[in-house]
Amino acid sequence: MNPALDLLVRFATAMAIGFLIGLQREIAQVSKDRNITAGERTTSLMSFGGAIAAMLADIYDSPAVLITFMVLIAVFAAIAHYVEAWKRGRIGITSEASMLIAMMIGVLCYHNQLGLAVALGIATTVILSLKVQTDRFVRALSRKELYAALQLAVISAIVLPVLPNESLAAPPWDVLNPFNIWLMVVFISGIDFLGYIFARFIGQQGIELSGLVGGLVSSTAVTLGFTERSKQEPELSTPFGVAIILSWTVMYARMLVLVWIINQQLFKMAWLPLLISGVVGLAYARFLAFQQRNDEAGNLKLKNPLDLTSAIRFGLLFTVVLLISRVAQFYFGDVGVLLSALLTGLADVNAITLTVADLSRTGSLNMDIAAQALLLAIVSNMITKGGIVMFSGSKDLRKVILPGLILMLVTAILMVLFF
Repeated sequence: MNPALDLLVRFATAMAIGFLIGLQREIAQVSKDRNITAGERTTSLMSFGGAIAAMLADIYDSPAVLITFMVLIAVFAAIAHYVEAWKRGRIGITSEASMLIAMMIGVLCYHNQLGLAVALGIATTVILSLKVQTDRFVRALSRKELYAALQLAVISAIVLPVLPNESLAAPPWDVLNPFNIWLMVVFISGIDFLGYIFARFIGQQGIELSGLVGGLVSSTAVTLGFTERSKQEPELSTPFGVAIILSWTVMYARMLVLVWIINQQLFKMAWLPLLISGVVGLAYARFLAFQQRNDEAGNLKLKNPLDLTSAIRFGLLFTVVLLISRVAQFYFGDVGVLLSALLTGLADVNAITLTVADLSRTGSLNMDIAAQALLLAIVSNMITKGGIVMFSGSKDLRKVILPGLILMLVTAILMVLFF
């Protein structure tokens, strides 16, 4: 590209990003006079000025030019903030911060980091636009939940780096790697917590949606919760059944995400049978939803999955499942792994999913057997959850769930036999 044209593209990009950020600030201003520190013109000029300052610093081989410009902008932002605070009692510095960010993005544009600059500009605009949502998110969190998240984060950041990243014994005990075990604990806890926060963020907007979102945290909790409610509110058995089936289908999606992150080769083999099994459940839930629509709130109680006790409990479970699977595979071959998947899946699919994904990634387990183990774990876990409904639910709920349970079980078993 022609050097002059290339330079023009960089400056134009800087101005466009600054204009985008400033435009958001203008739209977000709800007062009638719309007087804000920096709108679309000012912010675009700030970004443009950052690019010019970077160019001058480059031409004169002196960072003092750029530093001086940055200081001047910071001083201007501070004065503007003081005036706003004095005249209107406004203490926020969002507009001033967006000015400084726009200026620094302009510097990136001059140095031809256009992809990064555009990404940062869009990210900044999105963050500025999510004020209502982020405020609601903060209000949804309790001090206990924040403390739990910080507790696990601190312990993970301190403990994880110092754990030995090596096997503690010879095969079949070679899977006892403290670093890998705790890494998996942090990983699954993080996914569970994100699902929990999402559930808290959107609130209880209907029984069916509660089941779908609750499945991100714990499909077992959804099954137990709505099964218990079905005995007090049998007239809502159909929406309860929809919610339960939807939470079961989310389990498939969770497994696919876990496998994709840990072992993409296994994902390529397992995604289709898992997807087919999940779609069957989704189709049945859709069929039920057409029969009886309901807008009543879900009122589903979900426990915060992110605390040290839960993390340690899952770590112990994962270690036990890992050992059982590895020892069974070492002494009994592939049949041992499949049996361990069938048994451990009765209690939890996360642990066995992580286990077979990790064992197949390291070459200790054949990919075909790993894919079959995932499906067998689903079969046994579905039997557990179906048993909860059949033995504890109302008569109406049992009638609603049974056809879907049979369909999903038969589909999963067929996937085991033919994939």
